[in-house]
Amino acid sequence: MRLLSYLPAAGAAPRIGARLGDRVLDLQGAARLAKSALPGTMRLLLEAGDAGLDTVRTLVRDAESDPRRFADALVDERSIRYLPPVPDLDKFLCVGKNYRAHLEELRKNDLIKEMPEEVTGFVKLHGCLTGHRAKVEKPAVVEHLDYEPELVFVIGKRALGVKKSQDWKPYVVGVTVLNDLTDRDMQKREVASGSRFWTAKNAPGFGPLGPEIVTLDEIPDAYDLWMTCAVNGEPRMRVNTREQIWKMNDILDHFSRTIPLLPGDMFATGAPGGVAAGKANAKDLYLKHGDVVECAIEGVTTLSTTIVQPSRPQ
Repeated sequence: MRLLSYLPAAGAAPRIGARLGDRVLDLQGAARLAKSALPGTMRLLLEAGDAGLDTVRTLVRDAESDPRRFADALVDERSIRYLPPVPDLDKFLCVGKNYRAHLEELRKNDLIKEMPEEVTGFVKLHGCLTGHRAKVEKPAVVEHLDYEPELVFVIGKRALGVKKSQDWKPYVVGVTVLNDLTDRDMQKREVASGSRFWTAKNAPGFGPLGPEIVTLDEIPDAYDLWMTCAVNGEPRMRVNTREQIWKMNDILDHFSRTIPLLPGDMFATGAPGGVAAGKANAKDLYLKHGDVVECAIEGVTTLSTTIVQPSRPQ
């Protein structure tokens, strides 16, 4: 399934939906037509566990087989405004330094001080997250804005004290995509000062996320996926997730030792090698106003973002 959160029109309340090709099934509307019930937000839906997801699967199957019956709950995908898949998630955690090629890029550019010996991470603030097809403002003070496509795992079951030896799949409902936009100049200053706040990655809009949660039943192997990035249609990178150093069992073991992970929480699993900062012609590749950035799980889903000028004087 392809699960998403969206606004059907300006000023409307957020909705949850399932994408069916070029249409979106409004899940609350479909549930009313089927005389069933569903929670009103993605987080509550995931908290409902298998029962909630089974209801959605039934609605999706019925809408595909009898679209006339569900006509009032089907909307054109092009007409909606995408939100982050779980707009009210409790925690968005990012695993840093998780691809060796990217580690080498960062080291050469003085963006890391040392290679990690265990899982490292930082927090992406809710205020920086935005959805698919968002227009992200690049402030004038940000000279070197870089792209970072990342595979994101979405927690579907409460996890606490999960051991590395355990199967991680029962705790994960699906995957999505993050473009971890980064101010490289600020990142260099924060690394030099030892700061762990990561202002470089948390400006408003610097967390395009989505467009949807692709449930694990549609992902044969999460560690054989090609992560890609293109800017204005020009390919910039293509890296397989098998190259990740820390896999999801390592990540759950590390982060769930004392902190309960909740349905809707997300883990971005690090940027692959191939970012602008790692290229000899980096200054030509950093993002500029008007650039359209597409970060994708190849053949699965694509997140699109447009970089724009600030709407207000700074």
